This record gives sequence, structure tokens and C-alpha cells, in this order.
Amino acid sequence: MSIDQQDEFEKMKKIGTIVANCLALLKASARAGMSTKELDDIAGKYLESQGAISAPKSEYNFPGFVCLSLEKTVAHGVPDTTIIQRGDLLNIDVSAHLDGYYADNGESIVIGRGSTQKELLCKSVKKALRAGLRAAKAGCLISQVGKKVERIAKSHGLTVIKNLGGHGVGQSLHEEPEFIASYHNRKDKRVFAPNQVVAIEPFLSNGATWVKQDEDAWPLYHPEFYCAQKEHTVMITKDKPYIFTQPDRSFS
Repeated sequence: MSIDQQDEFEKMKKIGTIVANCLALLKASARAGMSTKELDDIAGKYLESQGAISAPKSEYNFPGFVCLSLEKTVAHGVPDTTIIQRGDLLNIDVSAHLDGYYADNGESIVIGRGSTQKELLCKSVKKALRAGLRAAKAGCLISQVGKKVERIAKSHGLTVIKNLGGHGVGQSLHEEPEFIASYHNRKDKRVFAPNQVVAIEPFLSNGATWVKQDEDAWPLYHPEFYCAQKEHTVMITKDKPYIFTQPDRSFS
């Protein structure tokens, strides 16, 4: 979507803050010994308290309020009785809608003290997202986001997951542009439009370039390597994008 009126901006800001606060709450609540279902219940209660509706549940009948992906499950992990362990890599992806507007954000974290490898992934993907956002300007090629992300990945000896990427968002969970790659696709000549709303979400790995999905199953995974993600919903401007998914409170 493209934001044309102030009330559209305010509604995007409101839902963006809600999903950002939900993500912050889950990051603060996640601990070894609890199940991913327990963490999902916290998300469901928080979204309900804000009047927001889980996007994956309402749009795709996903069996959870948020996606919680442990260890080598990369994305779309289903909350269940699996117990979170100290040192686990956990991806939390929160998307929801309110008053007809959608926002999406996510982040990978390590529970307690983890391996240097997992910590590097989480730190590097944050850096990659910041670099990608700096390239996301009105009139600039969308492919420049992937170019910047890929450069950061290579500088840390990491790889980019090529079949996962960002997307348009706003009046539905997935809109045009359909796929914002985390690698440099020279054939992609699309450009960012002023006031366009997108979710930018690089996925970096310690060796994988592609993730798998079993038939009739939600999770995307890699059997050998770890992957980490960081995502924001933003509005494109002629300068740096406006980030909607910034929390306005602390839960620590």
C-alpha cells in the first residue's frame, strides 16, 4: 500500500507499535523450561488486550497467534509443547491487524548464553537489516536492499537465504512488491515508491542458502545449518524509511 492520508499513517503507526510491543514482551518472557505454546499464549493475550488480531491465524488459519521457530526451524514454527532449552536459537515473528491495517516484525534471539555461532548470526542479521534499510529510498532500486544485506553477510562469513524475503504490507499481510530479496538480483528493476509500506526481513545463515518445507507442514527449516532473521515494517521516503515497528514500552 501507499500512504496518502494522515489517518492511514496513524493507523499503521498504531498497529506497528502493537506488534513491536508484542515482540518485545515475548523476547523478555522467553526462557528455558517453558514451552513455545506457553509463549504463544502470552502473545495471544497481549494482542487481545490491544484489540489486535493475529494475522497468521486470521489470514491463513495458522495454529498459533505468532510463529515461534526453534533451532534449525527457520520460520513458520508452530507453537506446541516443545520445551525451550538454554542456548536455543529462537525466532519470534509477530504480525497482526487492527482497523484494516497490518504490520509485521520479527527477530531471532538466543535463550540465555548460546554458542558464538548463534550470537554472531543474531548480531549480523540486525546489522544487515540496518544496511538494507539505508538503501530503501523512494526512487531507488529494490534490489539495492539485497545488495547491502548480502555484503554484510559475506563480510561476516555468512550466507543469505534466497527463498525468503520481505514483502509489501499494509492493508493485507502480503502485498506488492511480492518479494524483496536479501541478495542482489540484477534483473530486478523495480523501484521503491514514495510512501510505500513494506516489510524488510533478511535471513542470514552459517551456511545455508535455501530452506525446505515438508508437504502438509508449516515450518520452514534447514537440517544442517542455523538461520536468523530480523524484520521491520517501514514506510519508504526520499530519505531513511520511517519504522512503524518500534516498541514504546519496555518489558524487561
